[in-house]
Amino acid sequence: MDQQTTIKADHVTKVYGKGQAAFSALQDVSLQIKPGESVAIVGKSGSGKSTLMHVLALLDKPSNGEVLINDENAARLSGRQIDGLRNKRYGFVFQQFFLNANESVLSNVILPLKIAGVGRRERKEKALKALEAVELADKANSKAADLSGGQKQRVCIARALINNPSVIFADEPTGNLDSHTGALVEDLLFKLNKEQGITLIIVTHDADLAARCKRELYIKDGRLTKGSNV
Repeated sequence: MDQQTTIKADHVTKVYGKGQAAFSALQDVSLQIKPGESVAIVGKSGSGKSTLMHVLALLDKPSNGEVLINDENAARLSGRQIDGLRNKRYGFVFQQFFLNANESVLSNVILPLKIAGVGRRERKEKALKALEAVELADKANSKAADLSGGQKQRVCIARALINNPSVIFADEPTGNLDSHTGALVEDLLFKLNKEQGITLIIVTHDADLAARCKRELYIKDGRLTKGSNV
C-alpha cells in the first residue's frame, strides 16, 4: 500500500450481541474518504459515530459489508498486516488522553515506535520532531501528569504523528478541554491537514468543529443520513 490512503465502506453493518439482545450499531453504511480530506462524523450520543470510526480505522470488524483500504478488502488482510497498517498509516487521538501519567512526555510519544521495533536513537529523534510540531519540545522530560489538559492532548497528537501517518482519527478530541484550549487543539489538527495533507477524520457532536471540516457525515440510529459521496 502506498502512502496515500483511500478508505471506503461498502454496505457496512455492525451488530453487537445475538438473538433478542442483538443491537445494530451500524446499518448498511456506504462512504468513501479520499486522501487529504477533512471529514466530520456527526451524530448524537449512541448514534453509531464512534462505532463507524472504529470500523473505518480497523479497530473493529463489520458484521456484514466491506471496508476497503486503497481498494483492498481489509477482511483479506492478516492480523499482522492490519497491525502494521494501523501503526504506519494511522494516528489516533481520543477524548481520553491514554497517557502514562508517571512517564515522561518523551516516553509517551515514543511508545508506537517501541512497538514497531525502531531503534532508540531514531525513536528519540522522531519523538522530538513530533513534539516540536505541537510546540512541546521543551516539555520532553516533564512527567505527563504535570501537564495541563491542552498540553496532554497535544502530546497525544505528537504521538499520533510519530510514524508520519496518512490518516488521523480523532474521537471527540476537544471533549475534555475548555473552549479556548479546544480551539488551539483544533487549529493544530487542521494545520496538519492543510500543510501536510494528512487526512483528518473527526468524530464529534460539536457543530462548530464539524463545520470546519470540508465534509460532514451525519449518522442517526446507525444509518448515514447525508454526506456520503459514494
